[in-house]
Amino acid sequence: MKKALKITLIVLVAAFAVLQFFRIDKTNPAVNAAETLGAAVEVPPDIQIILGRSCNDCHSNTTIYPWYANIQPSGWYVKDHIDDGRRHLNFSTFNTYSLSKKQKKLAEICEQVQSKDMPLPAYLWVHRDAVMRPGEAEALCQWSNTSIAMLERAGDTK
Repeated sequence: MKKALKITLIVLVAAFAVLQFFRIDKTNPAVNAAETLGAAVEVPPDIQIILGRSCNDCHSNTTIYPWYANIQPSGWYVKDHIDDGRRHLNFSTFNTYSLSKKQKKLAEICEQVQSKDMPLPAYLWVHRDAVMRPGEAEALCQWSNTSIAMLERAGDTK
């Protein structure tokens, strides 16, 4: 029994070591200022702070990868979440969206933070600074609703 346990442990450690050779690509795509959220709508400094602290790692091309992204398989998990987040909403390419998609995404920001679906609870386990502080979800909702109305009035000319 002890020998089988020892062999199992050695195999698991060896497999873990081999996994470390399969790294994720942590290269962020280039950011074109004309394609960003800020090029589409006005983003006040207080909103920029909230988005930067709680959203940008998964929803922009300015991801700062945490230390545990260097350890597989957690790196694969992190990369999958980042790719999925960018697919759903990317602040770095926001101004490339159609008017209706911009408005829908801004509305979804409000919905997601009000329901506490975002930031993801798993992200908050390690990134305690990303937790929404009192009043921040309301501030994001007010900003997103104002931005939706401004886009409508401007006819998306910005």
